[in-house]
Amino acid sequence: MTTGSSSTSDTARPPESDAGISTFKGQDSALRSGRLGTAGLLLSVLAATGPLMVVAGVMPTTFAVMGVVGQPLLFLILGVVLALFSVGYAEMSRHVHNAGAFYAYISRGLGPTAGAGAALVALVAYSVLQVGIYGMFGFEVSNLFATYLDLSIAWWIPALVAVLAVGALALLKIDVNARVLGVLLLVEVALVVVFDVAAIGDPAKEGLSLHAFNPDTLTGAGVGTALCFCIAAFTGFEQAPVYAEETSRPHILVPRVMFMAVGFVAVFFAISSWALTVAAGPSAIIPTAQKQSAGLMFFLTESRLGGTFTDIVHVLFVTGMFAALLSFHNVVSRYAFAMGREGLLPATFGRTNSSSGAPGTGSLLQTALSLIVVVAFAVTDDGKAGDPTAPVLKLFTWGGNVGALGIILLMAAASLAVIVFFVRRGAAGAQIWRLSASGIAGIALLVIAFYTVKDFDVLVGSGPGSSLNWVLPGIIALAAVVGLVHGVVLRGRNPEVHAGIGLGNEAFQLEKAAGVPAEK
Repeated sequence: MTTGSSSTSDTARPPESDAGISTFKGQDSALRSGRLGTAGLLLSVLAATGPLMVVAGVMPTTFAVMGVVGQPLLFLILGVVLALFSVGYAEMSRHVHNAGAFYAYISRGLGPTAGAGAALVALVAYSVLQVGIYGMFGFEVSNLFATYLDLSIAWWIPALVAVLAVGALALLKIDVNARVLGVLLLVEVALVVVFDVAAIGDPAKEGLSLHAFNPDTLTGAGVGTALCFCIAAFTGFEQAPVYAEETSRPHILVPRVMFMAVGFVAVFFAISSWALTVAAGPSAIIPTAQKQSAGLMFFLTESRLGGTFTDIVHVLFVTGMFAALLSFHNVVSRYAFAMGREGLLPATFGRTNSSSGAPGTGSLLQTALSLIVVVAFAVTDDGKAGDPTAPVLKLFTWGGNVGALGIILLMAAASLAVIVFFVRRGAAGAQIWRLSASGIAGIALLVIAFYTVKDFDVLVGSGPGSSLNWVLPGIIALAAVVGLVHGVVLRGRNPEVHAGIGLGNEAFQLEKAAGVPAEK
């Protein structure tokens, strides 16, 4: 059906035909179901949040740059906002099972053309977010070699090795990926918990102060931008619906995992950021973070747990980033797969490997893009890796913030799409509390997006007069415009393909039910 219909079932839309139908034919146009259970899905999702990367990287930066002591309270506030977002998002996942989660939901609510725009935004946002992490990964591995092996290597060498390793792993079965991600994640979490216990057990002179949870700490010009830093730490929880087709009971597992992920991230990061304030002292956390920068956690760890434990944390900081790289890579490849299957990308992207069931062409695309970007930044490198303006750190800050902006806007659009979807189905009354939650979350996310764009110079350290302040956010705007134009063109030239945007595997199942023969 069209998105304007009030029918109770979206599967009433006709299956694709002509140019669009070939993207759904054959078993290689569907991801393998039953590969992920609750544990595997949860570990795959949480790995993208990079717990150690957030505690050792994002939190110190937020304290140092924004000067907001109440970071633990911000995590709890954002947890509430994202839980409200998840109420409608999770309910949507019961009705739509598609690897292109964000754009599929937006297509069902706001129409296929809007879905086409959202598809390209999602592909670009997750792609630049993942590629950006290669910069920090290479930088940290280079430092490890220099510190422990007295060997100097350029940052881009380990970054390129990681690109190839991630690309190879992503071609394996998703359950194999989930086991790799699970091991790395559990080790990360265990180390952070050990630090938290040590910090709380050996507080600074101010003792076990709860000052960081005082609402009075959330005053000043830096709070809005601090929200932008902190919400980036949650990035990953929204990926659960991307794997819906690869679970046995998506209508149960996806909502369950989303709420588990949001709750875990909010509480875990609130406690960990509070532990940092306890270890340094609420009155000293900001100047200490400004002095130690990304070395804050390691500085506080060494005095409590010794040099050996700190060395282990340094190493696992790197493995945690690798886990995040693999998790985001898997998401990008599945978005490319979903877009190829629905005619938004060439049909070759809409097929999976016959042996592993992985979306191989999408994975290869992301690997190729990562290689190109890392090489481009390496060519412009002047060897000053420790300089904040060096290409290696620009890659991380640019990619991370552009990607986070895109995901925030996608969540806001998805919130609106949820409301429109159920209103058009005549279910507004039955879903009123879910729609209210989506509305509140959507408004809050738009406020955060506003501050992200407004203070982009602070987020990327470019300065108030830099052209980067509009060029970098413009990447997301350009992706949205190009995607929308593509949707309009499809509507005119191939309305059947246009009508299938967001249907995903449902169109393939409709063809099977109708007896359409598989493509040889």
